[in-house]
Amino acid sequence: MPVISIPTSFNIDVAFEVPSFGRRMAALLIDMAVEVCYLIAASWLVDRIASRRYAWNDDSSHNMWAIGLIAAVPFFLYHPIMEITTNGQSIGKKIMQLRVVNVNGGKASISQFLIRWLLRVSDLWIVLLLILLLSLGGNSLQSALIFLFGFGFLLTDIILVASSKKSQRIGDMLAHTILIRLNKRQDLSNTIFREINEGYVPIFPQVMRINDRDLNVIKSLLDNARKTHQYDPLRSAANRVKEYLKVETDMEPYQFLDKLLEDYNYLSTS
Repeated sequence: MPVISIPTSFNIDVAFEVPSFGRRMAALLIDMAVEVCYLIAASWLVDRIASRRYAWNDDSSHNMWAIGLIAAVPFFLYHPIMEITTNGQSIGKKIMQLRVVNVNGGKASISQFLIRWLLRVSDLWIVLLLILLLSLGGNSLQSALIFLFGFGFLLTDIILVASSKKSQRIGDMLAHTILIRLNKRQDLSNTIFREINEGYVPIFPQVMRINDRDLNVIKSLLDNARKTHQYDPLRSAANRVKEYLKVETDMEPYQFLDKLLEDYNYLSTS
């Protein structure tokens, strides 16, 4: 499985697994199924409202088009709403264990989610644009041009995802985001969580300046050093952390970094 490496603030590369093309397509198909189910339900509801037009006056009956348009809004906003509110995951991505993150591996911003959404042409966009054009009385040439434009955009996305190093489509490139595969569920022993004894006294309060992603890198380095007894990467990381936090200590690299994790656990929960 291909991976991409992203440097952290400590000059330590963090590897993210790039999802396979098949996994991305499976997530897309699941999302499309959710959207189609919503469209069916929304259409049924609009039809029910329209069937009771006898209870409306002549003026209000002309608002059915507006009601239908409002009912379609959640369909179009499905991806940005889901990804913004669930930290980069739609229903399909959640099931297939995928997530949208920024190119630094952190949480993508609202503007990044909106940019990648505006440039997506999947999820029935082509079909809906074609239907909309036809309903407005467009001719067959205009319909064909819109369809060909959308299909060309979609084909370009597929080629980019299949061939680019980071598997980015056009929207991801412009939004500076990537799609990663999440690791399997981990228990607490695989996280930065530590049991802290009562009466614990932290030594390095500056640790709160380090973000969670870099703390997980430190945890991984400690685990690796414990297993392989290779301490050179640990020593280099400790020097970088000391420089970043502007602290001086005579502790050995392993002891220093381990103490940082304990201090973080105490300060973040106290």
